Amino acid sequence: MSEQPGRKTLVLTGASRGIGHATVKRFSADGWRVITCSRQDFAENCPWPAGPEDHIKIDLSDPEDVGSAVAEIRHRLDREGGQLHALVNNAGISPKTPEGARLNSMETPMHTWRDVFQVNFFAPILLARGLFKELAAARGSVVNVTSIAGSRVHPFAGTAYATSKAALASLTREMAADFGPHGIRVNAIAPGEIETAILSPGTEKIVENIPLRRLGSTDEVAETIFFLCSDASSYVSGSEIHINGGQHV
Repeated sequence: MSEQPGRKTLVLTGASRGIGHATVKRFSADGWRVITCSRQDFAENCPWPAGPEDHIKIDLSDPEDVGSAVAEIRHRLDREGGQLHALVNNAGISPKTPEGARLNSMETPMHTWRDVFQVNFFAPILLARGLFKELAAARGSVVNVTSIAGSRVHPFAGTAYATSKAALASLTREMAADFGPHGIRVNAIAPGEIETAILSPGTEKIVENIPLRRLGSTDEVAETIFFLCSDASSYVSGSEIHINGGQHV
């Protein structure tokens, strides 16, 4: 593939659906190169123009696979001067019981805790550390996707998911302090109830208590991510932006 000189590059995890899909479309529309990472192979009906040459299949629950993906990403970035302008850690898992109910702190198996934290918490810092040189070269931006469940007990999100997102919010602050002197901004977004293909039963009851009285859209989340990766937010770092229609108040 022939690269366009001066084009900005985004690495995005969890690109196969929902917020990830909307984010790919938003950045692509602005002319960014988007390197997507997900557990699935490249799907022919995906919205980004580059195709499989800018997709990496990665199992974020496997630290060795994350390491291999970092090496592959760095190799691909070398073609554009070794710069990475944005890393968006969007991938996350939220296991449920076989019946689809939330897993609480007494029932969650320890292997589930480990898997959730590997994907939701450890993978983001492994990717950011692995791509540090490229982020610093571009004075880039990292956006970690947390959740409203990280700050309160949620009726659908399980304990392992919620605590991993709370840890990721704390990590965002630590990263902002550590990466900032190198010109890298680190922020988080905390989505609330966002309209995706699969919504948990009972979501309509939650909407009744959201001040804006509606679900959020994936496009609205993508716009906030884009803002945090753009020059418009050049002095914003260490923040966690709530995208929930006022639900957190």
